[in-house]
Amino acid sequence: VQLQASGGGLVQAGGSLRLSCAVSGRTINNYNMGWFRQAPGKEREFVQGIRWSGSVTASADSVKGRFTVSRSVAKNMIYLQMNSLKPEDTAVYYCAADGRRSVAVSSAGSYGYWGQGTQVTVSS
Repeated sequence: VQLQASGGGLVQAGGSLRLSCAVSGRTINNYNMGWFRQAPGKEREFVQGIRWSGSVTASADSVKGRFTVSRSVAKNMIYLQMNSLKPEDTAVYYCAADGRRSVAVSSAGSYGYWGQGTQVTVSS
């Protein structure tokens, strides 16, 4: 399976972006899907995910109430809607797929497939 993330860019604080992740190879309802981010000098951080069943996981406390993951099975894509962006949201954002459907949905080690990442920069 291959993943292609897009939609990143430069936005002012308080603005919004929607990231997309196009998945090819198998349909996304076979996978747990996740969004992660990594800021310079920091570890990769789980943002939010969506299970193979379509249920949305809990989000990281840092983005709760601002970010929402969704998917389109018809388009084989997942999305991350990011609202009320803050400078601390600046990072490279990655989408990932877990074909084993691990219960540890927030663990990067559960995901065997990763997209290339898309840069999000939030200016103050």
